[in-house]
Amino acid sequence: MVDSHVRGVQVKENIKFTPSLSEQRHKFVLDFVRKHKPQKVADLGCANCKLLWRLKYHESIEVLAGLDIDENILTRNIYRLHTGAGDYLDPRERPLTITLYHGSVVEKDPCLLGFDLITCIELIEHLEAKELSQFPEVIFGFFSPTTVIISTPNSEFNPLFSGKTLFRHPDHKFEWDRTQFQSWALDAARHYGYSVEFTGLGEPPPGAEAVGFCTQIGVFVKTIPNTVKSLHDEKTIECAHTTVGTVIYPSLKEEKYLRKAVSNEVFSQILKMKRVLLESLKMKNDNDNSDELEFVKPKCDESKNDPTEEIPKPFCIENVFYVPLERLFSFPKIKHLCGDLETLKMLIANEVMLSSDGSSVMINTVDEEDCDLSDNDGDDLRFV
Repeated sequence: MVDSHVRGVQVKENIKFTPSLSEQRHKFVLDFVRKHKPQKVADLGCANCKLLWRLKYHESIEVLAGLDIDENILTRNIYRLHTGAGDYLDPRERPLTITLYHGSVVEKDPCLLGFDLITCIELIEHLEAKELSQFPEVIFGFFSPTTVIISTPNSEFNPLFSGKTLFRHPDHKFEWDRTQFQSWALDAARHYGYSVEFTGLGEPPPGAEAVGFCTQIGVFVKTIPNTVKSLHDEKTIECAHTTVGTVIYPSLKEEKYLRKAVSNEVFSQILKMKRVLLESLKMKNDNDNSDELEFVKPKCDESKNDPTEEIPKPFCIENVFYVPLERLFSFPKIKHLCGDLETLKMLIANEVMLSSDGSSVMINTVDEEDCDLSDNDGDDLRFV
């Protein structure tokens, strides 16, 4: 039976954290990724893949890996990582490959070399004594990532849980207090060339501050860089993990997806400009019989030094609407996607009709007044 008092504080029937400790641990990792923007991240003991699922939305990450000793749980949960229709409609700017591996965290395998961040969330307390002794050499010595985040229960907090037995989970082989964890972490950091900072999650109730956080965390940062020779030697070691599955996400680094994204944005901007022009033509036709009419911008509060004033404007000759590529390139999203005017021209060359000198997109204005942008996929524009 748990003592009724912990350092002078009466134990509550139920201690609940809002958000849950699991959510807080994931948020800690996500905040770290958001701040430091690692490109290659591995989650050891990934289990249900929820953390990997959340990490995949961070644009900085290009490689995600998950490792777990339970192959069945990986097979059941890989669906969380599959691509969906939205991933193709709005591709990532950077490529992303996610791979799940089945194997032990104390097996050396070159597949987890060269990572910026490795997370071990509530993992080490599940290791047998022999595995725990091997763990630092594999994680810090062999994998040797730039950063390692390790979380584990703080046993000093346990008496605050009503009805709690020795450990918080039946599969835990041990649970450390803060002194034990920090001693282990500092020894590993010194031996393998890391610094380590300690923090935690799960505030104790008022009056029990002395027991510390419910979850204790060590953030290890590499201080001694790997040598080229050591990396070469490590890559020659035979693979120990088996691949459960790999998911490759579409990205704008692939030309077919970049071409589609640029074309969609070009079509959208052309339709908007054309609608403005058609409205202005209706007003001007009664007073001006010239065959060529320029684009009239809608009235709005603008700076007198509008930089777009120097950019060629759209115009209409008879039933043909001309949109200069320079005008299209002035839109921030198109400029960001293409980088330069020549790339814009190359990407849309097979999607639109260009003028004879290649400087403008040409479309027919007849019977297009009622086009619905929400249904437009680029095919309803009538090109000359």
